[in-house]
Amino acid sequence: MSSGGLSKARLARMHDVMSGYVERGEVPGVVTLVSRCGETQVDAIGMPRDAIFRITSMTKPIAAAAAMILVEECKLRLDESVDRLLPELAGRRVLKSLDGPLEDTAPAKRPITLRDLLTFRMGFGQMMAPPDAYPILKAAHELEIGMGPPNPAAMPAPDEWMRRLGGLPLMHQPGEKWMYNTGSDVLGVLIARASSQAFETFLHERLFEPLGMKDTAFSVPAAKLDRLATSYWTNFKTGKIEIFDEAAGGQWSRPPAFPSGAGGLVSTIDDYLAFGQMMLNMGKHGGERILSRPAVETMTTDHLTAEQKAVSGLVPGYFDSHGWGFGLSVVNKRNSVGEPFGRFGWDGGLGTSWYSDPREDMVTILMTQSAWTSPVPPNVCLDFWTAASQAIDD
Repeated sequence: MSSGGLSKARLARMHDVMSGYVERGEVPGVVTLVSRCGETQVDAIGMPRDAIFRITSMTKPIAAAAAMILVEECKLRLDESVDRLLPELAGRRVLKSLDGPLEDTAPAKRPITLRDLLTFRMGFGQMMAPPDAYPILKAAHELEIGMGPPNPAAMPAPDEWMRRLGGLPLMHQPGEKWMYNTGSDVLGVLIARASSQAFETFLHERLFEPLGMKDTAFSVPAAKLDRLATSYWTNFKTGKIEIFDEAAGGQWSRPPAFPSGAGGLVSTIDDYLAFGQMMLNMGKHGGERILSRPAVETMTTDHLTAEQKAVSGLVPGYFDSHGWGFGLSVVNKRNSVGEPFGRFGWDGGLGTSWYSDPREDMVTILMTQSAWTSPVPPNVCLDFWTAASQAIDD
C-alpha cells in the first residue's frame, strides 16, 4: 500500500482497463490522475502527461469560483438582481409555452439573480432536442449564442452576445427549473463587468496565476500547439469517428471573441489538479487562500429543491442521486463504487472529467479528447471512476 492509501496492484488494474480503451481505438489516448492524502499518481497512455486538452464544461466550476471571489469582495451579491450590470436581462419576458411562438409571453415574476446563474435556474439553457424542435431553440441556434457543441469561432464578442440573448424570451420563469449551460456564459460576462477586467484577465490574475495553472487559458499559443491534443467526435450520420478540432489552425489555436465561461478553456491534468485540490482544501492552495471555507461549502452544497429536480436533468433519474451546487454537481447518495456520497465536480463533453471527494481526501481526473456521444457518461469515464475508487486500500 502506498503512503496515500492506494493499492499498487489495483492501480495497475486501472492502468490495464484504461490501456484497453486506447488499444481498441475507443479513445486516442488518455491521461488519468488519482491524488489521495497528498500522494499523486498520474498515468499517461498514448499521449504525454503535459498534453493540453479542451476541457469544455469543466470550465463551469472555474467560472463559479471566480464569481465567488467577487462575492467575497462584496462586488457581487448572490441574491441581487443581475440587472445592474446586465441591463440586457432586465424586464424579462417568459414564454407561456415552450413550443409556442416567441411573441406569446408573460412577464417574469422576478429578476434573474447571481444565484440563478450559478445554479442554472435563470430560465434559459440548452435542451437535449434537435435545433429546430421548438421556435425558441431555432431562434437561439440562429443567433449563435452557444446552444450546441463548443464553437468558439462562431460566437460574437460579449456585449453583442448579451444583446442577442437579451432579445430572446426566457424558456421558464427564473428559479423554476434547472437548465444547462447558458448560466455559465452569462456569468463570464457578469464577472468581466463586475471586475472591470476582461473575463480571461480576471481568471488569470485571480485563479490561474495563484494556482500555478500555467497552461490554462481560452486558447493555446503557437509555441504550445504541439501539446494540444487533436479532438475527435462521432459522426452520427455515418457512425464513424472523425476529427472535431485540430491543433494547428483549429478553433482553440487563437483567442476567441467570446471567452466562454460554460466551456471555453483548455488545461492540463496537473493544472486542473491544482484547482481540484484547492476546492478539496476548502479554498487554500499552499499558503495562499483563494476562497474562504464557507464559500467552498456554499459552492458544493446542493441548491436544487425536490420540485426543481422533478422537472430537470440532462439524463432521466440523474437528480435521484445528485444535486447541483455552483457550477458543479454533488453526489447526494452513493450511486455506485465510483460515485461516493459527497463527491463534487463536473465533466467536459469533449472527453474530460474531474471530481474531488472530501471523505477520502481524493481528487480524480481523466483527460482524453474523444467526445461524449450522449449526456450519459461514456464507459471510459464510468470505468475510471470505479477503478479509482477500488484502488483505495485502507
